Amino acid sequence: MNKKIISTILITSILTGCNTHSIEDQPEGKVVVDNKDYTMIGSDYSWKGNKIEVNTKSSPDINELADQFKTLEVKKGDTLRLEIERNPSSITAIKLNEDGTSDNVEIKDNKITMPSDDGYYIYKLKTTWDKGKETFIFDVNIN
Repeated sequence: MNKKIISTILITSILTGCNTHSIEDQPEGKVVVDNKDYTMIGSDYSWKGNKIEVNTKSSPDINELADQFKTLEVKKGDTLRLEIERNPSSITAIKLNEDGTSDNVEIKDNKITMPSDDGYYIYKLKTTWDKGKETFIFDVNIN
């Protein structure tokens, strides 16, 4: 009988502790196209709070992450707006091309301009705050 009570108290304590921090601390990132928000896929997240430190390093490869995002159909030269919670101190954008090469992408006023060439592209945003970092992934098809 005592083992059941101790187990119940232990499980309740663990669940209560998890609910007060964890996932709700993870910032969310969105890409906005034609006034519609699309939540980007987050990976490689780390955060140091007052009483907790969170690290998620076991992310699938970038193609698997992009598969989790609904590919956006956009036009050449379209502008996409980025909305990332908690106002990161820095954002670096990298465009991965179909041929395996990559290019740095300029972010101006939280906006990026789509390439002038047809094709499929994966975007990787590396964001940093004073308490942590996170990588966001989304993909586009330009035609």
